[in-house]
Amino acid sequence: MDKFDAGVELFGFEVKSLRAKLGSLEGSHITVRGDEAFLIGASIPAFQPKNSPADYEPTRNRRLLLTKQEIEKLNTVETRSGSGGGGNLTIVPISVYNSGRFIKVKIAIARGKKKFDKRETIKRRDTERDIGREFKDR
Repeated sequence: MDKFDAGVELFGFEVKSLRAKLGSLEGSHITVRGDEAFLIGASIPAFQPKNSPADYEPTRNRRLLLTKQEIEKLNTVETRSGSGGGGNLTIVPISVYNSGRFIKVKIAIARGKKKFDKRETIKRRDTERDIGREFKDR
């Protein structure tokens, strides 16, 4: 529905790791606490594990750098979806990229699928797979 570009607060070796395309956003999400937004569940391994701190955690929470207006908008979306009133909206990271010398995360406000939508998607995928098999055999 809406997309934002946010800076990320990182350590130096995490920046090197992301520039080498070693990070993963799989299973991660955005949470707003107070007047700050956090990236939770993103895995960024150390660039050189032997040179990183011994207590380094690759899936630690990372603060996002957004304007106050953007954080307020994300907070209203999160509280509205949490109370059950506005439909199930979630805030998800889409991609990580370089913007000059900075590392940015593109985040989006998305509407989750309902159960019948998931069933429809699975059914469509199965039929496409069956059609692909038929054409492959010919």
